[in-house]
Amino acid sequence: MLFLPCLAMAQKVAVLPLIAKEYDGLVALYKDLHQNPEISFQEKETAAKLAKELKKLGFEVTEGVGGYGLVAVLRNGTGKTILVRADMDALPMLEETNLEYASKAFGKDDSGQPVPAMHGCGHDIHMTVLIGTAKVLAASKKDWRGTVVLVAQPAEERGSGAKAMLKEGLYTKFPKPDYALALHTSASLPAGSVGLCSEYALANVDMVDIWVYGEGGHGAYPHLTKDPIVLASQIVVALQTVVSRETNPIEPAVLTVGAFHAGTKHNVIPNEAHLKLTLRSYSAEVRQNMIQQINRICAGMAQAAGLLASKYPKVVVNESEALPSLYNDPTLTKELETLFGKLLGTTHTVKSPPVLGAEDFGLFGRDSEHKVPICLYWLGTVNETHYQEFLKGERKLPSLHSSKYAPQISPTLETGIRTMSEAVLMLLAK
Repeated sequence: MLFLPCLAMAQKVAVLPLIAKEYDGLVALYKDLHQNPEISFQEKETAAKLAKELKKLGFEVTEGVGGYGLVAVLRNGTGKTILVRADMDALPMLEETNLEYASKAFGKDDSGQPVPAMHGCGHDIHMTVLIGTAKVLAASKKDWRGTVVLVAQPAEERGSGAKAMLKEGLYTKFPKPDYALALHTSASLPAGSVGLCSEYALANVDMVDIWVYGEGGHGAYPHLTKDPIVLASQIVVALQTVVSRETNPIEPAVLTVGAFHAGTKHNVIPNEAHLKLTLRSYSAEVRQNMIQQINRICAGMAQAAGLLASKYPKVVVNESEALPSLYNDPTLTKELETLFGKLLGTTHTVKSPPVLGAEDFGLFGRDSEHKVPICLYWLGTVNETHYQEFLKGERKLPSLHSSKYAPQISPTLETGIRTMSEAVLMLLAK
């Protein structure tokens, strides 16, 4: 049954009836996408489904952009160009929601071994909203002018999809957007609501590898060695000062050592150890300072351990996996906040705090030759009863990337399609 929250507002395009007309088909599409997830770089069938839907609506569809990425263009006279992006990839995890349409699908990991797949981050909602928005815009062409560019992006979970699509000419081979929009499911907002965060909304992300070298030997004769495990352990502890003592306390930053690998046997001191870190920040200055301090600490600790400079730790920032922070244009975000407040009511339009998670949609606003005002907003997905129990401390809510995360279909879909369609129409009218 279609749930329509309080959305009374004078409008030129009757969006709600268009959503109602397509709603059953959109729910069926959502369940199909949920049951048949494909992990990063393997979104072949997902892309084909979306391409088929968009071609039926009259969009010019280009497939294979940056992997399995799609670009769908709908031209309708002279006016603004608005880009809407949805990501397609699922996560390599086993679904434990017990839904009747739960995923039982498998993909393959990088070594070719089978892994379970699940839309544990809500990308199936994102794609369904994209198609729903396409249906609204295609059915209301007489009421707007301009160009709409819909992007179905691969490999967001690996931080590679946006880079690949931009590298292949998203902003040169296709109409350049005046504005770019996206939404993301929220596992902490009730369904029927949205959340907006102006300016920095998601973080810079860096993956750092540190190889710590030493001089191995017999565990019974440690005085004849330079133990890299002890040195790496000292480095792990010293790195905790990068945030607590080397970063301005009012600047958000996180440094986490996620892996520590060393040695093969109880009584053998190895020649090296390997640390894997993730760094999170917002500003470029904080990001660069963290990297500089990591290098300084590693060199200093190695010197204190008596190692020659040739055996100082090697610090490698994996630039291929690095993502910049996502910066929501303040003016655009304020316009959306006002619009959504009129559509949903102010109690269903909330100010969301920034988070230190990552989203490669931020790259859509950082193209070196064509700066684009962007905004990504949060779409509530939590059952209202469960949300109220959560507020009372009576229930824990599964987070994004949880095997138990299950968005409530209605009113999540209606709210997502409604807000995104209205946002595009508002920007086209500027």
